[in-house]
Amino acid sequence: MSYRLFEGKEHAASYWKYRICPSDHLIQQVLDFMEKQKSQPWELAVDVGCGSGQGTVLLAKHFASVVETDVSPAQLEVALQHAKEPNITYQRCVAEELPFADSSVDLMTAMSAFHWFDRPRFLKEVHRVLKPRGCLALLNYTIDMELSYPDCCSQTLNQVCKEFYAALQPYRSPHLGSSTIELYREAYESIPYFDKEWQECVWVRRPMPLSSYMGLVESFSSYQALLRGDMQKAISLSQDICQRLMSIMGVTSAETEVLVGVKYFYLLACKPQQA
Repeated sequence: MSYRLFEGKEHAASYWKYRICPSDHLIQQVLDFMEKQKSQPWELAVDVGCGSGQGTVLLAKHFASVVETDVSPAQLEVALQHAKEPNITYQRCVAEELPFADSSVDLMTAMSAFHWFDRPRFLKEVHRVLKPRGCLALLNYTIDMELSYPDCCSQTLNQVCKEFYAALQPYRSPHLGSSTIELYREAYESIPYFDKEWQECVWVRRPMPLSSYMGLVESFSSYQALLRGDMQKAISLSQDICQRLMSIMGVTSAETEVLVGVKYFYLLACKPQQA
């Protein structure tokens, strides 16, 4: 079964506000892989578990049509508010039952979503809907983000971040196992396609206020689980971490800009011509 954890309107809004989408460079790596397998023009891309849609808009200029799918009406509502590209449409559906014909999709993506799916069922569905030489791209990033701030010891700063992540570890969903990256690596090994690629360290760095970094971590499922179970404990933890980070930085405002580094990993695979 797939897990449905991000469907509230407030959580959907925080996704759009705080989540770090793939960089243009990372999307280009996906497109370069496609280019090797299948010549342009490309007709249809489908982004499954699109959330609030930040990643999907990066695909729009490369395909005649892009369809975003998610099980959450709230997430799709936020995505619809922000996507201005005329070739993007939306469908509400579960990842394991996609409303597309056999052999109809050029690119199937799931950005920071695959780990919540019923993974074997989803991969079977991907095989059904991909065209011959169509491609699958599964992207995600690890929780161990890094902060940097001018004239500040990054090691000291990131030790506090590591304590934040460690405090949230007990609230991690058992569906994810001990390591999300291992779920993707296992999927890579299980996909029976000859043409595939695995990369587990692509850094994406973005400047943002410290408050946005805090909002990013607070949007994670582990923090949300703590928040539901003990609101005061969750708020106190977040406030303490923020105060400690500001103290190390020597600033008094959480709106001070920091550089946040996110470590992406990805799986790319191409369906054979004869499958």
